[in-house]
Amino acid sequence: MSRIGKKPIAIPLGVVVIEKEKTLEFKGPHGTLTHELPDGFTLDKKDNELTLIRPSDERKDKSFHGLHRSLIANKIQGVNEPFKKVLELVGIGYRAQLNGSVISLNVGFTHPVEMPLPAGVKASIEKQTVITLTCSDKQLLGQFAADIRGIKPPEPYKGKGIKYSGEKILRKEGKTGKK
Repeated sequence: MSRIGKKPIAIPLGVVVIEKEKTLEFKGPHGTLTHELPDGFTLDKKDNELTLIRPSDERKDKSFHGLHRSLIANKIQGVNEPFKKVLELVGIGYRAQLNGSVISLNVGFTHPVEMPLPAGVKASIEKQTVITLTCSDKQLLGQFAADIRGIKPPEPYKGKGIKYSGEKILRKEGKTGKK
């Protein structure tokens, strides 16, 4: 049995799980999220714990078991306490501005790059070089943060670009002069 899949999922106080056929709905203080279970999978709900039960021991069912257990746990955690990603802009003249629901980035191009915020994602900008993104959906937050980082990923020589907070950039040695 899957080690991750067989672990029970704790439901914190304030989070409600509603099961409708194959669809699960999670309601909490920070929003509502839904999850669709694959065919044959069922939930066993006891007290404040959920356990995902797979239909068979086939390879496909085994692989989906741990995956969907993790997705359900992330959604329960997200509606209780939103996820957070911090991006840093490194470089001379690199800065970000928040105009309503659009992030405007000046990162060395001839024009500012504008990224509209997806529904559910909240952004705040400190010191014009630090972007803090929060969202209850971990997958949506991670994809949006990766899209922003993809505009100007950090380069290995000076480290200029957009990076995650705490990310280590492997630095290369520059050119050396003639001997």
